[in-house]
Amino acid sequence: MSARLDDTQSAATAVEQQKHGVSHAEHPYGQDTEVINGRDEKGLVEDTYGREHPERKRIERKLKLKLDLRFSILIIIYILNYIDRNAPGQARLQGFEEDLHLTDTQFQTLLSILYVGYILFQVPSNMMLNRIGRPSLYLPAAMLVWGAISACTGVATSFGGALATRFLLGVVEAAFLPGALFILSKWYKKDEISLRYTILYCGNLISNAFGSLIAAGVLANMKGKLGHAAWRWLFFIEGALTMFFAIVAVFMLPDFPHNTRWGFSPEERKVAQIRMMEDVGEVDQDSSEDKWYAGFVMALSDWKIYILMLSLTACVTGLSFNIYFPTLTKTLGYGTTETLLLAAPPWIFACIIALLNSLHSDRKGEKFWHSTWPLVMGIIGFIISMATEKRAARYFALFLQAGSYAGYVIMYTWMSSSFPRPPAKRAVALAFMNALSQTGNIAGSYVWPKAYGPTYLKSYGIVLAMFGATILLNLLFRQILVNANKRLEEGERAFELHGDQAENAARLQGTTVRDAALMQKGFRFLI
Repeated sequence: MSARLDDTQSAATAVEQQKHGVSHAEHPYGQDTEVINGRDEKGLVEDTYGREHPERKRIERKLKLKLDLRFSILIIIYILNYIDRNAPGQARLQGFEEDLHLTDTQFQTLLSILYVGYILFQVPSNMMLNRIGRPSLYLPAAMLVWGAISACTGVATSFGGALATRFLLGVVEAAFLPGALFILSKWYKKDEISLRYTILYCGNLISNAFGSLIAAGVLANMKGKLGHAAWRWLFFIEGALTMFFAIVAVFMLPDFPHNTRWGFSPEERKVAQIRMMEDVGEVDQDSSEDKWYAGFVMALSDWKIYILMLSLTACVTGLSFNIYFPTLTKTLGYGTTETLLLAAPPWIFACIIALLNSLHSDRKGEKFWHSTWPLVMGIIGFIISMATEKRAARYFALFLQAGSYAGYVIMYTWMSSSFPRPPAKRAVALAFMNALSQTGNIAGSYVWPKAYGPTYLKSYGIVLAMFGATILLNLLFRQILVNANKRLEEGERAFELHGDQAENAARLQGTTVRDAALMQKGFRFLI
């Protein structure tokens, strides 16, 4: 049986049943009882960890602390993900193009080809992750492979060799970000996830700072070591770091709440499942009766996805200055080492802005304005860069441009909260929107040719227009959700809850069938 939210609500159209499996566990009150997938077989209210249970807050606090500690490895993975991806931007400063005899267009193609593989494989990867259900193995395995591929870029001797490694790097890196977003959405509620997404995304922002600092050290000190150019050592060292932390990640990442195998007590696993059901009103697990492609069909038939995807694409194109940041910093007129050191502080500033913005967004339960004002700040930075050649003003503008990432992060959390259930649909929706939006990176790779330098007026004009389009599309998306919430409040479209699943939900929640139904009706989109 299934529980269905109506199409206006655009949550699950097929609610999952827990797979049957009986284990023997000690009851929290010391009573020996059978537990089915973490739920008391008797399903008594007093035997479950509902909101009023005296131990609930203590267990939940301990659970979230463990989650925050274990998921901290995702930040390191994201840092290395982007360091490996953006290495050509730093290698360019020390002979990468000259040694491989690259034209300007060929270099841009090396940047863009990564996103071809990245786009093509995100949806299949997340579908596979949801099906396998073992992110603790799946994500580190992908990380190990992309670290090796990144290191192999250091032995490339031609455009063709570098092109092959960059394409394969995109294929394997496709597993990480949508997979990370998905696993976080399986453990954190919608009023907690903005901060966690932002902390994760700080890995991206910090990667620009760390990448610049690592590159400054490697490019300045490794030239000619063992007969290799300094830029080759950059790929070797960064790839090796990635492979090392892939092994560490195996021992830190949890799986999903219903099947994680170590590190959490039975009570914590049970509370984790109850929390996610309370968040929307459904058990956060796919039905064993669902076809493998059910989530794909549900996601692609939800037209809201396409509006937010277009907005994300425009935003990603506007953020294309990211990979060219060392080049833009070099227009200030400093040498290679000074340029790389100066490129780091704007990204630290961006992290601070993003964290403060997401904290306020979670507190207020608001998305649109928290995604808009950082983009406006970025637009001001673009205008300053276009209007003056003064060194101090242009460097200040780089801080404003980097700070615009705070709005992009909020858009990611908006994406997750707008397509909550079932997990199969959410997995595809997150991957699909993230994948297709990366076409903005392909386009963005060609927005900053050397011919537009050193002022890059045309480039700044393009990214300014993209940020403007993002704001308008977000405004449209917000209005759609406002209208949907009004219809939900007016009860114009009632949801339907089938008997078996209602009892299933009530048993896990520790409440009555009626209360479970009312909780499900209470769902609202965050705007």
